[in-house]
Amino acid sequence: MQAVVNIAAYKFTSLTDLPSLRADILARAQAADLKGTVLLAEEGINLFLAGARAGVDAMLGWLRADPRFADLEAKFSLSDAVPFQRLRVRIKREIIRMNHPAIQPEAGRAPAVSPTTLARWLEQGADDEGRPLVMLDTRNAFEVDAGTFEGALDWRIDRFTQFPAAVRAHRDSLQGKAVVSFCTGGIRCEKAALYMAEAGLDHVYQLEGGILKYFEETGGKGFKGHCFVFDERIAAGGQPAAGRPARCIAAPMAGRP
Repeated sequence: MQAVVNIAAYKFTSLTDLPSLRADILARAQAADLKGTVLLAEEGINLFLAGARAGVDAMLGWLRADPRFADLEAKFSLSDAVPFQRLRVRIKREIIRMNHPAIQPEAGRAPAVSPTTLARWLEQGADDEGRPLVMLDTRNAFEVDAGTFEGALDWRIDRFTQFPAAVRAHRDSLQGKAVVSFCTGGIRCEKAALYMAEAGLDHVYQLEGGILKYFEETGGKGFKGHCFVFDERIAAGGQPAAGRPARCIAAPMAGRP
């Protein structure tokens, strides 16, 4: 049986024709026999889709033909079955809700650290200038409970809209350190790093591509447990104690926004 291809991707880019774009994406995804969720907002696109390789490739090719999505990068994984029950394309106020409209990633990204560089920093315990390394998990508490980087900060937030208040409460303890924010696919940590810079922290980074990209490029070194994903697999495997490579675990789970 041919494996199902799963993709996760996002792009901060100005979108003004949301209803017509929604209709076009829905039609294309249906024609490619894909299931999953696509979120559209004036700030960009966020998608999780699954299906046969040919359908996934056709969808990505069509999206990238639009100049707004020409450099859209996707994270890939495989599963034995499609981990979504249906296809949904929705228009939202934000593709990842923070309730802080001053944060506009399209206007300028926060500095990013690549997975391979982060793996080296984790071994060193510091960045290349010798600043102590702090890993900051920007995900919700129940996601962190499935797995996270060893020693990462976990502020026990229940939703991403609580992140700004958590930064204000803990800002002083982060001064002078290299803070790497991370999340599942990169979208939350991108906004998180920008907010921390706005809050006055000088050495903040986002993990490029999030945990999923880190798994792809490093095998999950330093990550304990599994990465919670919002589909019916529940989790993509990181590096358990036995050091096994990244994998997916199938289990029924209702998606959450």
